[in-house]
Amino acid sequence: MGKTRNPRRSGAAVASVVETVDGGLAELIPDRDRARAWTLLIDGAPQSHVDLDDPAYLSFEYQRRLGHVIDLVAPPGRPVQAVHLGGGALTLARYVAATRPRSTQQVVERDAPLVQLVRRELPLDRNARVRVRSVDAREGLAKVPDGWADLVIADVFSGARTPAHLTSTEFLDDVRRALRPGGWYAANLADGPPLAHLRGQIATAAARFAELALVADPTVLRGRRFGNAVLVAADQPLPVAELTRRAASDPHPGRVEHGRSLTDFTGGAVPVTDAAAVASPAPPASVFR
Repeated sequence: MGKTRNPRRSGAAVASVVETVDGGLAELIPDRDRARAWTLLIDGAPQSHVDLDDPAYLSFEYQRRLGHVIDLVAPPGRPVQAVHLGGGALTLARYVAATRPRSTQQVVERDAPLVQLVRRELPLDRNARVRVRSVDAREGLAKVPDGWADLVIADVFSGARTPAHLTSTEFLDDVRRALRPGGWYAANLADGPPLAHLRGQIATAAARFAELALVADPTVLRGRRFGNAVLVAADQPLPVAELTRRAASDPHPGRVEHGRSLTDFTGGAVPVTDAAAVASPAPPASVFR
């Protein structure tokens, strides 16, 4: 299927862009409130939001929480070396480049046609040091040199589900290999009642990292609805108080769980291995209405 454009506003030149990619039907929808901002949807599911005039602006709730992690992983403005597993519209890579100039980043996004669409319609800043690999996330992670990354972010969804091979202790072993001493891992997780996947992912991370924190909407943590949770892991104490303050001040406030409360939340779940791994649950259709 070729590219099509559909007018979104009477008398306006801005149009949506619709194109078939490996993951399904990709749509870039212009933001009615921001002149050069776009939302990326895949098969109707919102994936990313990008403001080309203000790449430090994060619209999606989970991306704001990952933005807090990026803000706290090192002193403000200091360049970092970051690996993004899952690219979407490259929102978080743009955020790092805007808030931490001279950072060096690797993005692993297996959907090559999606990468081409995003690069063409939403071009990166020419000064951004971002390399994109169109391979499987674990294959791309394996190419990252030992101890290279200050931060590894996992935000990989296939058909709105995290693939099974990105949920295991073996996967986290390779994340740890790629991280420098003191580096952080952050993952965007999605689950709903009874939260078995989320609990298993916390147990899996706890088997490989000494310090964990989880940021999510309180209603998601109580198992009342399907939603996203951001897991942060490291081998050094995390700035939980500052993360809590930032999450609480968001337009959609989040709660931070850590320490004993997070252990209790896990509820006896056991770490996931490659042999037992399954994809995250599919969201109910009502999530995207």
